[in-house]
Order: sequence, then structure tokens, then C-alpha cells
Amino acid sequence: MSDTKTVYLVASGDLRPDANEMCWPAQKQLEEQLTRAVEHAGWNVQRAHPYVPEKKHGFLDSQRYGMDVFQGIPEDAPLIVAEAVWQYTHHVMAGLTTHKGPILTVANWSGQWPGLVGLLNLNGSLTKAGVAYSSLWSVDFTDAFFLKGLDEWLKDGTVTHDRSHVHAFAGATGRAAVIGQATAARLKKEKAILGVFDEGCMGMFNAIVPDHLLHATGIFKERLSQSALAYATSQVDDADAQAALEWLLARGMTFHFGTDEATELTRAQVLLQLKMYVAAVRIADTFGCDAIGIQYQQGLKDVLPASDLVEGLLNNTERPPVWSADGTRELFAGVALPHFNEVDECAGIDALVTHRIWREMGLPPETTLHDLRFGENFNGEFVWVLEISGAAPAAHFTGGYKAASSERQPPMYFRLGGGTLKGNSHPGEVVWSRVYVENDTLKADLGRATVVDLPPEETARRWAMTTPQWPMMSAVLHGVSRDALMAQHKANHIQVAYAHDAASADEAMMAKSACFEAMGMAVSLCGVTGK
Repeated sequence: MSDTKTVYLVASGDLRPDANEMCWPAQKQLEEQLTRAVEHAGWNVQRAHPYVPEKKHGFLDSQRYGMDVFQGIPEDAPLIVAEAVWQYTHHVMAGLTTHKGPILTVANWSGQWPGLVGLLNLNGSLTKAGVAYSSLWSVDFTDAFFLKGLDEWLKDGTVTHDRSHVHAFAGATGRAAVIGQATAARLKKEKAILGVFDEGCMGMFNAIVPDHLLHATGIFKERLSQSALAYATSQVDDADAQAALEWLLARGMTFHFGTDEATELTRAQVLLQLKMYVAAVRIADTFGCDAIGIQYQQGLKDVLPASDLVEGLLNNTERPPVWSADGTRELFAGVALPHFNEVDECAGIDALVTHRIWREMGLPPETTLHDLRFGENFNGEFVWVLEISGAAPAAHFTGGYKAASSERQPPMYFRLGGGTLKGNSHPGEVVWSRVYVENDTLKADLGRATVVDLPPEETARRWAMTTPQWPMMSAVLHGVSRDALMAQHKANHIQVAYAHDAASADEAMMAKSACFEAMGMAVSLCGVTGK
């Protein structure tokens, strides 16, 4: 630890200039509050890169820029990575992998921009890379939890969190063991394919599963190009897109159409999204994929509207039928085609396994990942805001398609528009999970949660605090506090799937754990022991 009592600070940002500019005020506020806390502890803060007036922000906005900035940071200096926004991890990853001083990742506890999401992505990436780090989070950087952790890090270079909620999986019995182990055995024998559209182009290092780890489970990648998806989209007939739109309208889905392409959702945007939906299913059929992941950022955002409506439809069992180009076969008839948002391959493994086990157990097989976006107490319970950009299936919503809507994606992230698949997740019992890489090993954390039905005004307030166009799940995790989850979770994403009731959710969790273990993963149950 350096004896100069100077802490260096860096801030990783987005690649998109509009997002960086709009989110900068929140980052500035975070840094001011954080700096006051560090200075009150008797240390100085040295920002390692400036605010750039021409850009109207002070983020590291490229990998090259991040590498250059790290050249000026003493390699043994205490270093804070402060995040109030979604960030691209590769902007700082190169520098962090060789930094020898203590590293602290910090986020503000706010739903405004996905700062918590960015922090958790960075943490999961550092975990996979084997880089030692500590992590803290706070609403205003004056609370006892944060100040105690900051003091510990400044003195010792580490922060210790309570992880007593994490229990090694001790095995399953009965039907859960049989189904879980049989599913793993079938995967290893018959094998499966994840269709990966442009791996890693969002800088999410934690989302890339090394081939040697993946192959050991019986799952392989079909590496696909989003340029192929763009071309295939252009080849879909207008009539196919129109038929899909009419199918959704007949089931009561609402589209908030306008006329301004730059700021409103237009019919032309949605029809192009539905062409992408048809194209994606056809490509999956051509390559024999069992699940697919569309990256969208970067590249595809420059030629097509958002992929999120596409992704939500793919994840639903009931969805507009897609036929082969020659009209002779309905593709993936009667089943969902699991989609892993942002090509998060860890979530792809999870979605594939969940889909198969839930079907075998007679449970609703629709599954999706969500961002761990935010959370607050409500009536004495901590209720998470799990929110993704539109990839959630309609089966998860109260009222299904009838209660689902499509709103234009925010222009700062989605220049060419496109709609979401928005809904409020219905009350019920769910299994949550996360597959991740640590110490060159695939690991999985699983737990239980209850989706609660908040009052309409509270639901509206939470949507307004985050991204109101996106689907949301209000979840209470069993036996896992806010800080315990943040301390343990190794990703920005969390996978969820409903069961019929508490008993079937418990059994499904054990079956899935048994399957993961038989696939070669190190499995932990969080907040529950399984006994």
C-alpha cells in the first residue's frame, strides 16, 4: 500500500457519446460525494483522467483511452473505479489486470442509470480474470455500512463482506436428482449449440465462457455474425412481418405508435423488428441452435432497430409462428427458443438448462435474465427491481400479452428506435440463478425468490426511477439481504423462472442444482440450504 495517502479514481463509461453526455451529471454527483468521504478519512483523491469539454463528459469511453490513462497511474497506488452508469468493462480491464495496488469498485445506489449493473458486470469480469478487488455501494456515501467498508479498505486494502448466506450444494434426492442428472447426461451425450451473434462486442468479459469449460458440459458455440442477421432480416417478406404484428394485436398487445422516427415508436420500426424475429428463428433452425443470443450493441444498433421485442418473443412458448422460407415447416413449433440477452453465454447455459428441466417437470418453461437494476425497502421487506430492456417473455406478465405493451426504446441508447416487450411480472414463486467463471471453473449460485404484487403507485414510482419502457419484476429474495447479494453476485444479470408454488420451486431448484453439478460446475445455494 502506498504511503502517500492518495487514492486514484477512474470512471469507465459507455461507447455511445449520447449516453455518456446524458449520464455525466449523475457520475459527477457520485464522485463529489465519494471524494468527500475519502477526504474525511484523511486521504486525497486524484482523478486519473479529466472532464473533456468537447465530449461533455469525463468517462473513459474506449479501450485505447483506458490503456493510455493507466500508463499514468502508479501501479501500486490505491485505485477506485467509480460507477454511476452502465459501463463497458474493456475500457478499464487491461489496466486493472496489471495494477498491483488495491482496487475498490464503487457504485451509487440509484435506479436512474444502471450504475449498479455496470458495477456488477465489472465485478464479474474481474472475478473471471482472477484480479483481486473489493467492492462497495451507497446511496449518498455517508451511511455506516459504506464508511466502515471504506475505512477498512483504506487501512488494509480489502473489504470483508458477510457471505454466510452461501452454502455448498449437498446433493439432491428423489425426482429432483433423477431429472437433474438425466438432463446433464443427455446434454453430454447428445450435445447442444448456443448460437452466438458477435461474441463480446459489449465488452462484457464475464459473459464469455471459455470453450474448454463450455465443451466439458456438452454445450458448444455456433459463432454467428450480426451482419448475417441484418442480411437475413432484409430477406424476410413484408407479409411475414405483417402476419406477426396481426398475431400480437389479436392477442391484445398494445403498441404505442407515433410518427417521429427519432423519438417515437413507428409501425415501420416494429415491422422491421418482426422481420428480425423471423430471420433469427430461421438462422437458429439452419444451424441447429438450441438457444441464441443477439448482442445488438455494437454494430447492429447502426443498421436495425432494437432487438428486445424479438428477444421477448423468442423466450415465450406462445409466440407468432415462424415458417421456413419455403413455407413447408413451422420452426420450433410449440416451444420457446431460449434467448440470452446481450450474448451473455453464462445466461445462455442457464436458459438452456432451465428450459429443459422445467419442461421435464411440467413447469412453465419461460425464462429470462434480468439486470439487477435497483431495490428499496417496501413495508419492511427489501424488494428488488429486476429489469431488462425488453427480453422478458409475456408469460411472466400479469395478463400475458393482453397486459403487455411496446414502447420506443430510449433514443440515447437506441438511435434507430424499436419497441420493447413491457409488462409487470405476476406474483409467484421463482428460482433465481447465475452461472459464472471463477478460477477457470464454471460455478453456479442458485436461490429462491417470491415475486410480489406492489401497489400500482409504487410500481409506477419504481418504473419512473429506472427505465419505464422496460419490463420489470419486483422480487423478494429468500434469505439474502441487499448487501449479501451484492457481495456475492458475480454478474450484472440474474436468471429467473417461475414454478407453480413454493414446493415445486424448491424441487426445481434442487433439480437444476443437480444438473449443474453433474455438468461439472461448483454449485452453491444462496439463502437456502436445500434441506
